[in-house]
Amino acid sequence: MLLMLLAAACNSEKNSTAKNASSKSDVDIAIYLTDQTFKEKVFNYEENKEWKYEGTKPAIIDFYADWCAPCRELSPILEEVAREYGDKIILYKVDTVKEKELAETLGVTALPTLLYIPSEGKPQVRMGMAPKESLKQAIDEILLHE
Repeated sequence: MLLMLLAAACNSEKNSTAKNASSKSDVDIAIYLTDQTFKEKVFNYEENKEWKYEGTKPAIIDFYADWCAPCRELSPILEEVAREYGDKIILYKVDTVKEKELAETLGVTALPTLLYIPSEGKPQVRMGMAPKESLKQAIDEILLHE
């Protein structure tokens, strides 16, 4: 059900190219989401049939697994980029092993998968490793509309 919603809401695009935290800090810039916190902070798929972002700032969700080499390579780059953008964006992370049901509900089938969520409008999905420049370009164009 949600896969169909996200498929309709998201512009899927391939790129060839952990610990709860409540705020950005020098130690841990990402906010780790569970199924419950995803519904509170991002999208309550149980209550809403259409996409409705629960947050107020643009966000990136990094769907990853510790066993995934590209995920481990991408993670520090994402965190560096998130630090550079400061309070303009939020970086969320979802461990797809611990949150298997959430990943399945959202239709995440490849890792790493990044979900770019603008404050207004529909999210966009990108899969695969991406260099820092591509991440910044996506943030500027999708999230910040620059």
